[in-house]
Amino acid sequence: MLTLADVAKSYGTRELFSGVSLFVARTDRFGLVGPNGAGKSTLFNLILGEEQADEGTIEWERGADFGYLPQESAPVGDESILHIATSGKKLEPENDDDYDIDWTLEPRAKKILAGLGFREDDHHKQAKSFSGGWVMRAHLARLLVSEPALLMLDEPTNHLDLEALLWFQDYLTRYPGGLVIISHDREFLNTLCNGILELKSGTLNKYTGNYDDYLAEKDARKEQQAAQFKNQQREIAHLQKFVDRFGAKASMASRAKSKEKQIERLKEVAVEEPWEDLKKINFRFPQPPRSGLKVMNLEHVQQAYGDHVVYRDLNLEIERGQKVVLVGPNGAGKSTLLKILADVVPISGGERKLGSNVISGYFAQNRGDNVKLDLTVLENVMELRTNENQLTEQQARAVLGGFLFRKDDVFKKASVLSGGEKSRLALARLLVNPPNLLLMDEPTTHLDIPSIDALVNALKNYEGTLLFISHDVYFIRTLAQTVLHVHSGRLTPYAGNYDYYLEKSKAANARAALTAGFTDARPKQAHVGGVPSPRGNDASRGGGTPPTKQKPSPGDLKKLRTEVGALEKKVSELEAKQNELTAQLEAPETYTSGKAQHLNRELSVIVDQLQAATAAWETAAGKLAELEKVG
Repeated sequence: MLTLADVAKSYGTRELFSGVSLFVARTDRFGLVGPNGAGKSTLFNLILGEEQADEGTIEWERGADFGYLPQESAPVGDESILHIATSGKKLEPENDDDYDIDWTLEPRAKKILAGLGFREDDHHKQAKSFSGGWVMRAHLARLLVSEPALLMLDEPTNHLDLEALLWFQDYLTRYPGGLVIISHDREFLNTLCNGILELKSGTLNKYTGNYDDYLAEKDARKEQQAAQFKNQQREIAHLQKFVDRFGAKASMASRAKSKEKQIERLKEVAVEEPWEDLKKINFRFPQPPRSGLKVMNLEHVQQAYGDHVVYRDLNLEIERGQKVVLVGPNGAGKSTLLKILADVVPISGGERKLGSNVISGYFAQNRGDNVKLDLTVLENVMELRTNENQLTEQQARAVLGGFLFRKDDVFKKASVLSGGEKSRLALARLLVNPPNLLLMDEPTTHLDIPSIDALVNALKNYEGTLLFISHDVYFIRTLAQTVLHVHSGRLTPYAGNYDYYLEKSKAANARAALTAGFTDARPKQAHVGGVPSPRGNDASRGGGTPPTKQKPSPGDLKKLRTEVGALEKKVSELEAKQNELTAQLEAPETYTSGKAQHLNRELSVIVDQLQAATAAWETAAGKLAELEKVG
């Protein structure tokens, strides 16, 4: 479909890439990877014709069409969500002779919109009433409905929650056309790609297979290149030794001259020494002070938002050195549990007991909560200076340099940083006074793949206690030693790694298991440390025959259906508000107008309300399903 031949692009004196050649067939599914700033989005722009190459040619096969999803969408007008999803196609005949109508178009569009998280009553609402993230979903639906021969997607998962991501990933596995995807999501690339294109150091290299295959082949190529370089340098050194020894002797001058020419020829064809990118995160956690064996106990804890109870009689014990991942459906209370452990939210009842010599550190999902937005990058680190660490500016700059904040970057206000930069600054702050209990909510968000790898390596060597929430399966598989499933106020521990949890949960795939809402016959609450709570589930306490379920009355069913519908509407409204506030917080002008603090507080309230409403909806929907089964 698409051919690139010797394409080059520069901006002023800076050459982005040159000699880029590529052939894309209809069956190709490429992931385009490379360091930030390598020129991935620019290469997309050249292919789309939005920019012109300095050299080379870009040719499309006649009749081939393409669809492009940028990282950010253009402003929208008065069109509806459904209109965006079906734009470019005819829904009604233009005249009596016009029979070229795809009558399946609108039903397909509605089905795709549903998969991406839109409700039926959203279809005819104006797109401008939705946040930027939801508008991007509508444009993504437009591409999927039109089914171009080649889909070009730039970070398509950025605006998707896990449920929509799972649907989208599954949809693309059956997509009939070609794919070229820029993404930092390793699992996404592993599932979809049969080739990886790496844009690095001004060149484009092609690898066969998915992302894991690319890493293995890249290492093999690097080893081969290193061996070849070493052999060539050894031969050059041997020849040079002859020249140095005999070059001045008249009887040997002709032979020495011949050796010099041989050295020049070798240097012309010599491979370069393999090297690593300098622009990537490079750090390790200083080992924190040792805590007591019992790090934290939650005893008979209750947590509620208004009338809705998230946890009732919650019991949990955490022991030193554990690495625990929290999984479960959205709204089940995972983030609330982390906040309880971090003492960020007050509990309604029960006790939160901190172990001896425990220092906790909380890495919030909203990166603005992890840094001081009104301070510069350097001030964010220097404010953590204590009599114990005696932090100097030089040491602070060294820490920040490991997170790619170099030279004048350290004088930027934190308020103007991107999401990825805020994440890196938050990690840098953790290094200054490392906690021995680390609580992390989606730590890989906004980080590119090399930065995620660096974080994984640092946490593998971290000797403290780690509890985290993540949608990154690679991150979980590498770090988690124990899985804690959260659902309907219940905690179910799995005393094994993520693969053990997958085996026990019998989930459809590794990603789907993250939000599984299954239950089993284990104790209602249990200790992560491996000692079960004495409180069994309801069935184990009575010891007798369970009572026969009575058929519900039509009035009861109607009342419960109305309640479920009202809760669904509330959840939808809160999600829309959450996305709207998130979009505002991502805009740089928010921080210059002084609205950021107010918006952060409002977003925190909305997130808590959404968790409560979602949990209430799950409870009511589950009850309705049970009653309808009996009825």
